[in-house]
Amino acid sequence: MKFRWDKKYLYWGVTAFSVVAASILFYFGIFHMDTLKKGLGMISGIFNPLIYGAAIAYLLNPLMGLIESLIYRIFDAREWSLSKKAKKYIRFFSVGVSVIFAALIIYGLIAMLVPEIFDSITNIVDNFPRYVANVQKWITATFENNAAWDEASLDVINRYSAMLENWLTNDMMPQINNIVRNLSSGVFGFLIFIKNFLIGAIISIYILASKETFAARGKRILYAICKVEFSNKLIHNLRFVDGKFGGFIIGKVIDSMIIGILCYIFTSIFGTPYALLVSVVVGVTNIIPFFGPYLGAIPSAFLILVVSPIQCLYFVIFIIILQQIDGNFIGPRILGSSTGMSSFMVIVAILVGGGFFGIIGMFVGVPICAVIIAICQAWMDRRIAAKKLPNTLEPYIDMDSIDPETMQPIVENTSKGKYVGTLYENMKNETIRRNEKGTKREHDKKNDSED
Repeated sequence: MKFRWDKKYLYWGVTAFSVVAASILFYFGIFHMDTLKKGLGMISGIFNPLIYGAAIAYLLNPLMGLIESLIYRIFDAREWSLSKKAKKYIRFFSVGVSVIFAALIIYGLIAMLVPEIFDSITNIVDNFPRYVANVQKWITATFENNAAWDEASLDVINRYSAMLENWLTNDMMPQINNIVRNLSSGVFGFLIFIKNFLIGAIISIYILASKETFAARGKRILYAICKVEFSNKLIHNLRFVDGKFGGFIIGKVIDSMIIGILCYIFTSIFGTPYALLVSVVVGVTNIIPFFGPYLGAIPSAFLILVVSPIQCLYFVIFIIILQQIDGNFIGPRILGSSTGMSSFMVIVAILVGGGFFGIIGMFVGVPICAVIIAICQAWMDRRIAAKKLPNTLEPYIDMDSIDPETMQPIVENTSKGKYVGTLYENMKNETIRRNEKGTKREHDKKNDSED
């Protein structure tokens, strides 16, 4: 007798196995979190070059597309036909120019920053006593008419400068072995990052050169595994995510570069100490929405303060003005439409993203949250439309309930405790009353003119 598989029992078995496996994984995740983190860290370490490569390719793709479009426009203007092989050469050329351009930018930043950082640290260490004396002199000149404030301020500076010197002598020097060990582990981690970054850069070249092929294979696998309707929706949602997420990131990077350049121009004109270092810090931290300007301005202002308090005041005023200009003019122009998020949700996205993924999480938290909100909003709009309910927020503000027959919001006058009517009916009645008053007013004017 031939044995037959019953699909019903097969589904039950798969379901039971999935439930048991999920329960085991849940138990393991709750009570063995350290081991789970270690395992996830090992897996992410293996796939880091691929992640870096995909991220680099994603960031270079707009530049490569721009170069390709310019080349194609030149050929189209001359009405030259391109073979498949010629298009491949154009793609390789565009990828090469994009990678070289990105490498030159990174090299330029390193060439400018490393000497500046080294000189800044050296100057701070060598001139620290002079900086303390400058601050003391400034405080004395500021509070010369108030002896109590002057004495209190100098006492605080002397106390904390002595504490700092004591910490450097008694605490930091004995811990030099631990510091060297931490530095060596940091250097080792930095070398691993450089290795992953270089391998990722090579991987990004392959991804950019054959991005259409990778996309086509992914779609083929998706349609082979999933239903056509689900695959269509998933592809549509991924395109939406790409437009929302990619546009925000690229626009924010360009916006931060402009802010860094403007800051460098100002600091160079006014002779601000550490002009290049401060400008780079302000530009890089400006990538982080909302909190970024403050994260960059506070340490930069402190560096300037120890050299020249009046220059620090000028710098703080400039940063406030610059961030207002960026938030109201430069940012909206570059980013186009906003993320559609309230200030509260922006703060929540930054805090959650930073708590889970650090600085990178603070950067990508806002666009990811914007995408999630947009997807949830689209799902909610479909559900509201299916129930034939009002799709805007205004009808729900003062409503008390929904009329099950008309599916319209109902408003109650709580002070009198009686039914007033639906919101739309009230608005309609108010419009009718206004029209009647306007008609009566025009009629009275006409009668007065005739008299």
